Amino acid sequence: MRECDYLIIGAGIAGASAAYHMGGEGSVIILEREDQPGYHSTGRSAAVFTENYGPRTMRVMSKVSAPFLRTPPEGFSDVPLLHDMGVMFVARDDQLAIVAALVKELRELSDTVVEVSRARAIELNPVLRPDYVAAAAYDPPTAKMDVNAIHMGYLRKARADGAQMVMNAEVTSLEHKGGKWHVSTPAGEFAAPVVINAAGAWADVVAEMAGVRQIGLVPKRRTAFTFDPPAGHDVSTWTAAVDCEEQWYINTEAGQVLGSLADETPVPPQDVQPEEEDIALAVERIQRGTILEIKRINRAWAGLRSFVEDKCPVVGFAPDADGFFWLAGQGGYGIQTSWAMGLTARELAAGRAVPEKVQGFDVTEADLGPARLWA
Repeated sequence: MRECDYLIIGAGIAGASAAYHMGGEGSVIILEREDQPGYHSTGRSAAVFTENYGPRTMRVMSKVSAPFLRTPPEGFSDVPLLHDMGVMFVARDDQLAIVAALVKELRELSDTVVEVSRARAIELNPVLRPDYVAAAAYDPPTAKMDVNAIHMGYLRKARADGAQMVMNAEVTSLEHKGGKWHVSTPAGEFAAPVVINAAGAWADVVAEMAGVRQIGLVPKRRTAFTFDPPAGHDVSTWTAAVDCEEQWYINTEAGQVLGSLADETPVPPQDVQPEEEDIALAVERIQRGTILEIKRINRAWAGLRSFVEDKCPVVGFAPDADGFFWLAGQGGYGIQTSWAMGLTARELAAGRAVPEKVQGFDVTEADLGPARLWA
């Protein structure tokens, strides 16, 4: 039996960022079901950072995380974590009211989003069809993230602070007795007074094993793929383009074009794979909105984005189980919100309040905790 103060289930971005912040709070062990950290959602992220995406709580967490990701502490990474690229939410004639409402909503927390004309949108991304795009909302500070550098930076610092990581340690049972959670895995037995459930798409599965009320977490598949750009185009100059109702998007990836349906298809937690139907529909929509001709798919993959009903994160102790702490439901925002989410998890798991940097945007413990889902 190996014991610690905080036992974190999951070494993806949620568990890694929590472990990064836990230094000084007590001993930490991280259990990972795979043979490498970040195999599932973390390693399959579209790797885009923007403060202007998702529900308000997610935008707050992204905004609080931004200074760290733009200027990480010395030694965190040998490479920059962010590379500015910009993004546009594009609108057809019938979507003009939608994009205007989107800009109004986003400006509550950000002054970087501006509405631009059809001509300006095509300057920013020359493959958009003039007869498709009527206007766009442009956010210049949006950036590409180096997901691996961020993830490994968190884990490296956690290890330096004494955290232990155990691979091939899928949780098979959890039992609370004697004031501690006793956890069984193929890699051994573990015990801690606090278990942090950062199991991603499997978080409700872990809760069920523990006899804890589930939060209604729904993993949703999103498929992405890459293809060759048109001859003579320098894709490094393109601004990413997203349909303002998230029906499709295009970005760039290592000299190629990355496309997606922006799909959210509910599936059980699994090692998810791309679906041909999703790729075909994405190709149709992208070709309708751009001059791109997608003749061959070079690579395709899928990841899981896990949500609860209000699409906001669940961070806090379970009201029905002593020492069972939720850190789940980050959806597709896990990387870009990671610094703030890890900090918030540390403070709440240690019995303190939501960090001042998060409170400053009127996000409270009640907004984050699981009890809100059953009110």
